[in-house]
Amino acid sequence: MNAIDLFAGCGGLSKGFMDAGFDIIVGVDNDQAALDTFVKNHNGAVALNADLSKQETFDEIKRIAGERPIDVIIAGPPCQGFSLSGPRNFDDERNKLYLAVIEMVKQYKPKGFIIENVPGMATLYDGQIKEEILKRFNKMGYNTECEILCAADYGVPQMRKRLIFMGVRKDVGEPKFPEAIYSPENYITCRDAISDLPPREYEFGMEEDIYTSESLTEYQKFMRKNMKVLHNHVATKHTQMVKDTIALVPEGGNYKDLPSGWGESRKFNEAWTRYDGNKPSKTIDTGHRNHFHYRYDRVPTIRENARLQSFPDDFVFTGTKTQQNRQVGNAVPPLLGQALGNAMLKIFTEKNNEKL
Repeated sequence: MNAIDLFAGCGGLSKGFMDAGFDIIVGVDNDQAALDTFVKNHNGAVALNADLSKQETFDEIKRIAGERPIDVIIAGPPCQGFSLSGPRNFDDERNKLYLAVIEMVKQYKPKGFIIENVPGMATLYDGQIKEEILKRFNKMGYNTECEILCAADYGVPQMRKRLIFMGVRKDVGEPKFPEAIYSPENYITCRDAISDLPPREYEFGMEEDIYTSESLTEYQKFMRKNMKVLHNHVATKHTQMVKDTIALVPEGGNYKDLPSGWGESRKFNEAWTRYDGNKPSKTIDTGHRNHFHYRYDRVPTIRENARLQSFPDDFVFTGTKTQQNRQVGNAVPPLLGQALGNAMLKIFTEKNNEKL
C-alpha cells in the first residue's frame, strides 16, 4: 500500500503509517528544516518543499509517484482560515490549504484518507465547518466520519486529543476507527516513558551521547530499538531565577502552587506546569517553555518530548533546537498514526476477502 503525506512536517503521522506497513512515497511541506528530518527517517521517501495550493505541486507529486497507485492520502492541514471566513465562505482564499487536500483526494481517488486537526474544529461555527467537509467528501464518493481520538488510548504517554476525519471510498468499505488499547487505569506515564534517560541535572549533554542505564519499562525498551547512541538529549540552560521558580512547583503542579511574588511573568493555564510522573504528559507544545520535567528543574529535552510523543529513539531530529522543538510539538504521535494505519489496512483487507 502506498501513501502520500501532505503538510507532513517531520512526519509523525507517516511514520505511524510506515510502521503499519505502508510505503510512504512523498511528504510535502513548506518547512525545509522539518523536511530534512522527514527524509532522514522515512526509508527513501521524497521530501517535497512546495505550495499545496498550486497545480504544479500536484503535477510534481504525480511525477514522483510515477506508475505507483496512491492508496491513501494522509494530511494535517492548518485550519486557521475557517475561523476567519466562516461556513458560508468555505471556498475563501484563506482556506486554500484545506481545500488543496480535498482537491488532492478528488484527483487521486485513493482507497482512503486521513485528515488530522485540532479538536476545536469539530465545534467551530456550531459544527458547520465539520459538516461541510463531511458533505463534500460524501459527494466525491467517500464514506466519511470523524472522531476526536486521545493519543493515550493508543499507548502514547500523552493526553493529546486530535480530530480525525477518516474517509473510505464507497466501493471499498466503511470507516472504522481503531479501538482504544489503553484506558486511564493503565495509561503509559511520563515516568514509564523517560525515567531511563540521563538526568541532565548537572550537565547539558551532547547531540550524540550514550545511555547511562538499562531500559526500566517495556515502553522504554520499545522506544530504544536496540540503539547504542542517544540522540537529541541536550538540556536547556535556564537562568537561576527560572530554576529556583521551577523548584517551588510540586510534581503535577503549576503556577497556582507558587508562593506569592514568584512566577509573576507567567499566569495562564499551562504556565509553570510540572509533569506528574505517574500520569501521561499534557499536550507537547512547540517549545514555549511552560512544561517542566516531573523530577528535574528544567524543560524536557527534545528526546524526552519525542518519547512522550512516541517517536522511537532511532528517529533522529535535525536542525536548530528551536526547529526541533517545533517539529516534535507539531507532529502527530506515531503510535496514533500506526493505529490509524492498521485500521485502514483492516478495512481494505476485509473488502478484499469479501471479493475472494
